[in-house]
Amino acid sequence: MLKFGSKNDVNSVIKVSVRLLDDSEMVECDIQPHCKGKYLLDHVCNQLNLIEVDYFGLRFTDSHKIRHWLDPSKNIMKQLKDVDPLQFSFRVKFYPPDPFKLKEDITRYQIYLQLKRDLLHGRLYCDPNAAAQLGAYILQEELGDFNPEEHVGNYVSELKILLKQTTYIEEKMIEFHSKLVEQTPEQVETAFLRKAACLDTYGVDPQPVKDHAGNQMYLGINHTGILTFLGNRRTTRYLWKQVQNINYEGKMFIVHLVFYEDPRTKRKETVGFKCDSGLACRLVWRAALEQKLFFTCVSSSQIPPVLSGGGLFSWGGGAKFKYQGRVQLEIMEDLSALKREEPRVTRTHSLRRKPASVPATPSTPVPNESSGYSSLPRSNYSTDFRSPDGLGVGGSHYSGSECTNTLETVAEDAESARQRLQDHPDNSSEYTVRDSSCEQLNSISYIGSTSGAVLPGGVGSSRRSTPINNIHTSTVSSVSYPPLPSHSSITSRSLVLSRIFLNALLLATLLVLVATVLVFETDLNLLSPVKRTPEMMLLRREFYEPCKKYVRSKLTALYQGLG
Repeated sequence: MLKFGSKNDVNSVIKVSVRLLDDSEMVECDIQPHCKGKYLLDHVCNQLNLIEVDYFGLRFTDSHKIRHWLDPSKNIMKQLKDVDPLQFSFRVKFYPPDPFKLKEDITRYQIYLQLKRDLLHGRLYCDPNAAAQLGAYILQEELGDFNPEEHVGNYVSELKILLKQTTYIEEKMIEFHSKLVEQTPEQVETAFLRKAACLDTYGVDPQPVKDHAGNQMYLGINHTGILTFLGNRRTTRYLWKQVQNINYEGKMFIVHLVFYEDPRTKRKETVGFKCDSGLACRLVWRAALEQKLFFTCVSSSQIPPVLSGGGLFSWGGGAKFKYQGRVQLEIMEDLSALKREEPRVTRTHSLRRKPASVPATPSTPVPNESSGYSSLPRSNYSTDFRSPDGLGVGGSHYSGSECTNTLETVAEDAESARQRLQDHPDNSSEYTVRDSSCEQLNSISYIGSTSGAVLPGGVGSSRRSTPINNIHTSTVSSVSYPPLPSHSSITSRSLVLSRIFLNALLLATLLVLVATVLVFETDLNLLSPVKRTPEMMLLRREFYEPCKKYVRSKLTALYQGLG
């Protein structure tokens, strides 16, 4: 029988693959079931000759097409329940505030590749002029100097640089490209990074939320703090030095702020953003904590071992977060004294050509007409933004009524996987892509259990698991299992557990309702401090009072009907 910790489990090897930022190469690695995420991340960074590892991470897509960051401190296989194929994507997790303070050029090149992807998939939103400049830098880096004899007509129309390219933007790209003659790839990459790092959407993974008035908006988190975007403009930016605490309650993401109006006067404020689900709120809370700690802490030793979040009404009854790894200041200090020969940067050409079935250039909008992204392929993060002047890189009109439809984002991982299947049909059994390759951002869910069965060792039956002693052979020894319990016994046991769970749930709900009414409807001095807390005030305004008003209206209507 195969068990955790047994010799068979320890001596088995699982093959995983990691797709790099340029999509041209795959790194394959053999891991054991007990390996942690840090082992795989270090292996990939060693292959890329990177020493500034902490800025990067590995993402994977679960059986529900939801993307997750691989936790370096946890067992890999325990995080990959029902995930098939075992495939990761190497991505930038923490975007450096100033890319030119990085130790090595090879790290900067990876940041450049990530920003190219962000521009292509709509995350790095900017106005058309800035988009054309960034696109021209990419053209110079990929194609070299502008040549009137070679680059004739609208040669940009055959290439995929932006999420949605209009003829107007492509013509601007050509104009800028013609002015970059004799600039080397290193020079244009530097110019690209300087331009991109100044944008409000630099390093932002947008999340759709609603404010206290119910207005649909986007929430972004990066090295500067927490940003909000309403319609086509950035409305607020809460700097990390102003953020005193971050928490969540149910679907409500709560930020406690402190503003120092003068050295002796400070003003406290609490803002809340309603996410589409409790799970989405939990993910935003975790992302905000990671970004704040990474960019603001002097040392990781100052961070508490475990940070708790959520509460009684939160998804899963709350959550605990344990920060792993170094913070930015520690990385810079540790590497400042390190001396090694600068690694050689190997540049690859990764410009995509537009599919033949898609028109090369969409209809050209009037330059002064408001336009923006309309419908994007779905994903769980990476939403589009719109610039203050209302012009977007896309080619369709945006209005407030369409806000709900624009909460769809780019599933770049699934798109790339489909492309590989088309290029290499013989490998279809190795890398499978399901039809529902994308997911709606506002319906995030955690790892489920809908794919292949899982063996007692924790490895899915469709995964490739080979004992170390037999790596070079295809023979798999048979494994015997104890007889399974009968269907009737399983059913009866499930019914008993279901009744117990439902009774406990009803009792807990009743107790919560009684406690809530007691807190909000009595004038006991003992409960006054509790009622004045920001969380309880927010709970009363957003949930209790609307429910109370609804129940009162129904009772009044019932009384009038009986009278």
